[in-house]
Amino acid sequence: MKFFNRIKSAFYALTHDTTTISLLDERFWTQYGSIRNSKLSEVTYFTCLKTLSEAVAKLPLKMYQETTKGVSKAKNSALYNVLKVRPNKNMTATTFWATVVTVMYHYGNCYVYIARNKEPELLILDNRYMTVYDDNAKLIDDNGGVWYIYSEPVTGKVYKFSTDEILHFKTYMTFDGIMGLAVKDVLALTIDGAMDSQRFIKNLYETGLTGKVAVEYTADLNEELRKKLISTIETATSANSALTFIPIPAGMKLNPLNLKLTDAQFLELKKYTALQIAGAFGIKPNQLNDYEKSSYANSEAQQQAFLTDTMLVILKGLEEELASKLLTSEELQQGYFFKFNVDVVLRATFSERMEGYAKARQNGWLSANDIRGKEDMPHIPEEDGGNAYLINGNMIPLKVAMEGGSQNAKTQEQETEWFQVLYPKSDR
Repeated sequence: MKFFNRIKSAFYALTHDTTTISLLDERFWTQYGSIRNSKLSEVTYFTCLKTLSEAVAKLPLKMYQETTKGVSKAKNSALYNVLKVRPNKNMTATTFWATVVTVMYHYGNCYVYIARNKEPELLILDNRYMTVYDDNAKLIDDNGGVWYIYSEPVTGKVYKFSTDEILHFKTYMTFDGIMGLAVKDVLALTIDGAMDSQRFIKNLYETGLTGKVAVEYTADLNEELRKKLISTIETATSANSALTFIPIPAGMKLNPLNLKLTDAQFLELKKYTALQIAGAFGIKPNQLNDYEKSSYANSEAQQQAFLTDTMLVILKGLEEELASKLLTSEELQQGYFFKFNVDVVLRATFSERMEGYAKARQNGWLSANDIRGKEDMPHIPEEDGGNAYLINGNMIPLKVAMEGGSQNAKTQEQETEWFQVLYPKSDR
């Protein structure tokens, strides 16, 4: 218990002053390096991190059990509410997963300590104080394996964690299967180039955009007059100058040095760089507000592609790590598993959902309560038919139809015989 409290205190010290702070607060990110001088200051890079973290954070994560009767929610498990509502006392599930994905992609790895108390908690550890060892030589333990050495920043004590005690979330880019690579490291030159372009624009604004001039003169000036002239022109052409004209001596001419961003194809280059960074993250152009070649139809297709090409591999990795570290072998044998609900992203319009529900209802694979549960509506009592599965009466199995056809043929023959008995040919 003392160790757990120390871990909590370290977590508090890293992420809190005396008040609660958010991910957008600079005080939080100063623990991971200065924002102003880090890759986070590059708008495309930050947007990609924001898009990925929010995409995962808004998906509900639930624990299920697969049985012979189907799949049901494992609400009786202590882990159900931990993952669905509050992984630790300081974070909701939304904040927790947003932080995990942000740290994971910014650093390549995210480490979460599993506090196995009466009420389990998941605590995010600081990457700066974690060292990962692949103990192939069995120097740490006779069983070898991967070990996590954490230097607690508050007390300075060093703790050794086995792989079962740490949730190790990593990016999809890894060369050894243990440590993930950060996008900012792989695309260091590209991101640095984008940051340099931002600094260039900033400097242009600070100096009055393209307000540079060359002074042309033929007469000789002494050093004192030259300095005075330069000072006067610099003051007049500065971005904050309130002067509406530039006083220059007679015989001198000002030649503006106009640098146009379009002439240097600056904007095209910046857009190309942004798309390169986004592509490394698996982010689609419309998610960067690039609708130049987009329509409603292909924007929807891009959103679907983002889910299938980018999100599913992230979610699958998170689910597998949770199952392997949080569930016992017995629970795995009993069919327990974790799953993010991607239907939140794919949720159709009201009319589209109603049309789909109607088809499912008529074809007998959804009951009224199944549909109402998907719409977060209260169930209809079972005695009122809420759990009944219906099917269109015009549709019958082929075998029944064949048997019915034979029976109909016999019935028709009998009816013909009775008709002949009742109405002989002499009476017709």
